[in-house]
Amino acid sequence: MAQFDLPLDELERYRPDIPEPDDLDAFWRETLAAQEEFALDATFEPVHNGLATIDTFDVTFAGYGGHPVRGWLQLPAVRTGPLPVVVEYLGYGSGRGVPHEKRLWADAGYAHFVMDTRGQGAETPDPDPATGDVAAPGFLTRGVLDPDRYYYRRLYTDAVRAVAAARSHPDVDPARAVVTGTSQGGGIALAAAGLVPDLVAALPDVPFLCHFPRATTITDAPPYGEVTRFVKLHREHAATVARTMSYFDGATLARRANAPTLFSVGLMDHICPPSTVYAAFNHYGALRNVDQADKQIRAYPFNDHEGGGPDHEVVKLEWLAKQLESTV
Repeated sequence: MAQFDLPLDELERYRPDIPEPDDLDAFWRETLAAQEEFALDATFEPVHNGLATIDTFDVTFAGYGGHPVRGWLQLPAVRTGPLPVVVEYLGYGSGRGVPHEKRLWADAGYAHFVMDTRGQGAETPDPDPATGDVAAPGFLTRGVLDPDRYYYRRLYTDAVRAVAAARSHPDVDPARAVVTGTSQGGGIALAAAGLVPDLVAALPDVPFLCHFPRATTITDAPPYGEVTRFVKLHREHAATVARTMSYFDGATLARRANAPTLFSVGLMDHICPPSTVYAAFNHYGALRNVDQADKQIRAYPFNDHEGGGPDHEVVKLEWLAKQLESTV
């Protein structure tokens, strides 16, 4: 695998004009307001995890449309007060798995909330109102002919409500909520950062779902290839698809974020091309005047979609600890 995108010095300046619909803010304001008719109803059931140092709770909360969404809440077994919470979203095709798979944040002393992904994990179905629409295999084109019916409208709404669910637990400090995720999870974290106004940090790794106009033309790797296959077969829908996806572009929603952020990117990443990640990073916080000192990105020149892997986890742990020092 070789570097194939813009040179690093150009990536660092890459801030393209990404079209956004005039009613983008109204669309999301109305989408989230409509969910208020559904009580969050977050429940936390203790489960045996076989671990001596972490307590695990099986979580269910009402996501988009009141649909039940599952998750894990992991807490250090020894705790003396409410903890900062890291809400994590998952990669494409992934579910929450089993508790011992994800223990880094709880081992580091945080509350860790892992949201299952509707229709992708084994435990959270997607009661899909768009089943009658044409779509390519996968999730990226489900309901793509109408923003109201698009799959990621439901998933991004779940993500916002997951933050509220995490904050509702008595061992969580609601004033210190963080979002993170890798690939699709990173794109969802950016959406949450743009839609939840009072987060203390966002940690998107090699984020997917960013700068759709470029992503769908510079790579045919999955999942972006789902869109190109769809439009190849349904040429008459190309403009409609572009318009729908403009409501869900992580680079656009990132403009509305106001929390400090640390990104990561692999410069040999063919799944989430570097220019799409830098587009989101360089636009991040633009509408909220986020200080440049509160934005960092770590580039891994010889890495693909794995990004910085465990080495970057060390970077994230150190960075987040410093961010939270001022919030205690």
